[in-house]
Amino acid sequence: MSSWKHIRAILILPGMATIIIPATIIIFTSQSRIERGLSPPYNLIFVLLGMVSIGLGLLLMINTIFLFASRGNGTLAPWNPTHKLVVQGIYRYVRNPMISGALAILLGEAVLFGSLFLFYWCLLFFLGNAIYIPLFEERGLVDRFGSDYLTYKQNVPRWIPRLRPWTPTFVEHSRTATNSES
Repeated sequence: MSSWKHIRAILILPGMATIIIPATIIIFTSQSRIERGLSPPYNLIFVLLGMVSIGLGLLLMINTIFLFASRGNGTLAPWNPTHKLVVQGIYRYVRNPMISGALAILLGEAVLFGSLFLFYWCLLFFLGNAIYIPLFEERGLVDRFGSDYLTYKQNVPRWIPRLRPWTPTFVEHSRTATNSES
């Protein structure tokens, strides 16, 4: 898999959602920051909280991208999806760590910049994914990976991580010619 495919997917999907759109919101709403009314050093609490949230989100996203490339033989993009069902690492705890990472980044940006409009974008991003994932993405995963994905889906929650990692009992299969891409 070429590096360009991964870079393009990253730039188009999480890059647009976590960098381009938030930067545009900040530029056009810079006068509407939330006044926190805290004096130094207490005003740094929001900076610290925002940076921690952004850092955790980046770790989740980097881990997810690495797993898609190394284990799934694909990208995070629906036009070039993984060829294997990824159930290692963070995917043993939660089914959508990429979205969780993006949400953590967006929430961190809203807190860091004190922007209610960034918070609204975070909510809109969540709502869009809360609709898209069960209606489209998960149906495509069932088409591609069949009963393996259904077993995974029954054992690993979509949004709220398990406390203990799930250990798959099925044998992972590569996508075959009979399982078409969605």
